[in-house]
Amino acid sequence: MSINEAQITAYEDLPDERLCALAREGDREAEETLVKRYHRLVRKLARPYYLVGGDSDDLIQEGMIGLIYAVREFDEEKPAGFRTFAEICIRNRLYSAVRAAARDKHTPLNQSVPLEIPFFDSHTSICGAISQANPEDLIIGREGAQDTLSDVCKQLSQFEAKILGYYLDGLTIREMAEAVSRSPKSVDNAVQRIRRKAARHLISGDFSKG
Repeated sequence: MSINEAQITAYEDLPDERLCALAREGDREAEETLVKRYHRLVRKLARPYYLVGGDSDDLIQEGMIGLIYAVREFDEEKPAGFRTFAEICIRNRLYSAVRAAARDKHTPLNQSVPLEIPFFDSHTSICGAISQANPEDLIIGREGAQDTLSDVCKQLSQFEAKILGYYLDGLTIREMAEAVSRSPKSVDNAVQRIRRKAARHLISGDFSKG
């Protein structure tokens, strides 16, 4: 193992809070390690906005800005751990971006705030778990969020519902493909179908077309 490889391994073994302290001292490797560690969380928090009409790359970029802010501003003296602080910063950045966009144009994205969905593994249907969710955590920018989700899920095939669960948990297309033993193209097509159905409902509530 080379010196660089040993250093990378050492960084990966460090807790978040220690990496934050090193990053604040100007250690780029520590900062990059945290960014890699939390990239999936950024995807997870940004994807509900993408699902209802946002631009994926723009949202990821905004989320990453929130993450970097968290890395550089985290205070280990506070009771909350880094993950909690990072999630708050990422959410705030995403919400601010949506609010800013809302001042310029009207799209489903501009009417939305985060749609919170917990992880659903291959043995759990995202649609079957909606009734157990906290309504305050299931918001798409207007009343009846749970009904909206239920309506969306009624239009999804079993495969699409499973993909939605993995998708909202931040898995990449390739990771989802491996989880369901399908091709990446098949999974990507399912994501696009889900997006069309979600957007159609948010705009008009019309699911007459598949």
